Amino acid sequence: MSKQIAFDPVSVRQKEMVKLPEIPVNQYEPDIKKEIKTWGKERLTRVLRDMMIIREFETMLDVIKKEGVYQGVSHNHKGPAHLSAGQESAAVGQALALTPDDFIFGSHRSHGEILAKCLSAVQQIDDAGLTQIMEDFMGGATYKVVKEHFAGTTVKETAENFVLYGALAEIYAKGTGFSAGLGGSMHTFFAPFGSMPNNAIVGGSGTIAFGAALFKKINRRKGIVIANLGDGSMARGPVWEAMVMSAMDQYNTLWKELPGAPPYMINIFDNFYAMGGQPIGETSGFGLPARIGAGVNPDAMHTERVDGFNPLAVADATARQKKLLLAGKGPAMLDTITYRYSGHSPSDAMTYRTKEELDAFRAQDPITGYADYLVANKLLTKKDVEKLDAEIKAKMRRNIEVVVNPVLSPMVDAQFVESVMFSNEVKEALADGTPELSEPLADNARVKQIAQRHRYAFDENGKPYPAARQYQYRDAIFEAVAHAFATDPTLVAYGEDNRDWGGAFACYRGLTELLPYHRFFNSPISEAAIVGSGVGYAMSGGRAIVELMYCDFLGCAGDEVFNQMPKWQAMSAGVLKMPLVLRVSVGNKYGAQHSQELTTMVGAVPGLKAVYPATPYDAKGLMNWALRRTDPVVYFESQKLYGFGEQFEKDGVPEGFYELPEGEPGFLREGGDITLIGLGPSVYTAIDAADRLKQEFNLEADVINLRWINPLNYEKIIASARKTGRVVLVTDASERGSYLHTVSDNINRLAFAHLDAPAIVVGARNWITPPAEMEDYYFAHAVNVLDAIHEQILPLPGYVPVHSYADGDFLRTSRAGV
Repeated sequence: MSKQIAFDPVSVRQKEMVKLPEIPVNQYEPDIKKEIKTWGKERLTRVLRDMMIIREFETMLDVIKKEGVYQGVSHNHKGPAHLSAGQESAAVGQALALTPDDFIFGSHRSHGEILAKCLSAVQQIDDAGLTQIMEDFMGGATYKVVKEHFAGTTVKETAENFVLYGALAEIYAKGTGFSAGLGGSMHTFFAPFGSMPNNAIVGGSGTIAFGAALFKKINRRKGIVIANLGDGSMARGPVWEAMVMSAMDQYNTLWKELPGAPPYMINIFDNFYAMGGQPIGETSGFGLPARIGAGVNPDAMHTERVDGFNPLAVADATARQKKLLLAGKGPAMLDTITYRYSGHSPSDAMTYRTKEELDAFRAQDPITGYADYLVANKLLTKKDVEKLDAEIKAKMRRNIEVVVNPVLSPMVDAQFVESVMFSNEVKEALADGTPELSEPLADNARVKQIAQRHRYAFDENGKPYPAARQYQYRDAIFEAVAHAFATDPTLVAYGEDNRDWGGAFACYRGLTELLPYHRFFNSPISEAAIVGSGVGYAMSGGRAIVELMYCDFLGCAGDEVFNQMPKWQAMSAGVLKMPLVLRVSVGNKYGAQHSQELTTMVGAVPGLKAVYPATPYDAKGLMNWALRRTDPVVYFESQKLYGFGEQFEKDGVPEGFYELPEGEPGFLREGGDITLIGLGPSVYTAIDAADRLKQEFNLEADVINLRWINPLNYEKIIASARKTGRVVLVTDASERGSYLHTVSDNINRLAFAHLDAPAIVVGARNWITPPAEMEDYYFAHAVNVLDAIHEQILPLPGYVPVHSYADGDFLRTSRAGV
């Protein structure tokens, strides 16, 4: 911020020319003596073995997919198979320079990278450690099959078979696969060996891998993190956002207690094709991906282009970049030349490239070239290579034989899938240690200020205290977040304009003084990177609170919110946890692009928990709940409510820790004539409507504060509906498709025999959100609730509707799409 980094108008207006660093291209010089000294003879020969294993593994997948049989073993593989035959040297060379503490994240074409990383880790972990990992993983289910039916003569060979079996079983959706078959081909990974999730969304790993690097940095963990992406991903916004966020200057200018950039590298497996499109010469203009690094920071991300056909060139470049990253000098980038012999998938006829091109690349096959190099330098003989090939083919046949056996390798059942949708764990702290605070919590000025405020909005005479003296909704959020920072040493919070400003709505005011910069910081205006990095941080073992300033910006982070946050726990069969809270502020006053309530979109996505507090009591209790769980939570907040005091809990919002019971709505009023249900700020609309029903028509209403979007316990709601026989649900969201329609449908189903009329939803108009001056036209008010009751449920004596809720008017607006 400007307090610490001031700009000089004179200097910024000076003339100068920006000089870009040179970007090395294919500079590696083979030197067998140096390579033997660096890697050792055994590791150099193992590089060939790993490359050949990967090639045969993918050959098997290809043959099975196209012909249904491999070496006499039949199988019907219904799922996808995005193969990387031809790219083995790039994957194995990278893994040669990495340890199990280093993480790689990949794409949908990552079988080779997974196997390379895991096979490399097997050689680096001692026998006792390998046995422990295999016994502990998924309760030992995978290891049991391997030990009994595919064991090796040594622990390391058994571990190698464990890798091959677990990966193939996962690809074929078997319960003994690395994710019990729930990830499948495009999402296979094995975290204990540093092979992290692979993403079916092109470029999807870019932001997530950065979040993992952020976790390693902030929590002082060993290793670096690499996002292995394809050249086709370089046009994707999240990839750029990840690069920008990984290169923020603040790591060196403002992170005084923990200087240096997170250890993050992007590696582009540049195989010259996205699917059928060619980034070079057709769908992009950068010429070679390495050029992109020059636009990110003055170091050009230390970018270089590497001959990926030589695994030792890749290993050399990766090792040098790793050294820079561990010194805090990142981010880094490699552009690794490689080539896939297969199409995008087995159904791809490859009409977009010529036979001559394919033959030319096959003539420079990396496996053949590297084998010839080892033979020429007398590390192996041709007979050794032939023997190795026969051994690998036999191993692969046994592997598939065990995997496709439905008795040895069964699929999981539907109940298992349900059981891993959420982890449902309660953990106040995700790691041992003392949280890093810049001052004791009790000494914080905001904490002291809040202590002077009235935690119930009214005095003993029922008169409201002045707003400045009330404990407000924003105070409740601060109090819960500050408590979490004082108890969980892994917790970080970031988003746009969080630090110094305290967030756009002052919920975080006071955290700047409480926390060091690396635990609480400003992000770029990069919504995809904000949420995606939170996903990577959480799946790596930390807890994060990330913020989208406006609900409308969910669209900017759509993939990260709807594809990444909700799915990794289930796709990993519960191996991964997702302790991530996404704060989303629902606006008003700011018009069509800043004032939408999109709870419907979130409520429709399996794998997300979501809440919408209406009161300060809700806000603190729900945030406390969210920050002790290991599931992803979307926490909606209303800008209408930030300044509200507590109007319902007469004892006031408790000073100490408390949390609300999961899924339980709150009851604000009791009555026998009608049930009014509100979500978020519409709770106050329901209260106003209940007041008018009582005063004008002597009708008593149950008023329910829904609070929860998912999960939601319907029992008390249904009990109220059965008691009153009449239900109206009120929302600030546009009525059409509103989440409350889901709730009303379930009420109609579960309380059908007790209802005098169907439950109805009163929401905002199906318009764009208009400017502030016109919002009275748009949002639902008490009068709208009374209009709906009068015309759809219970005629109110002498009442004259202000707005029509008659069937004819509904049909008219529906025809018009409004």
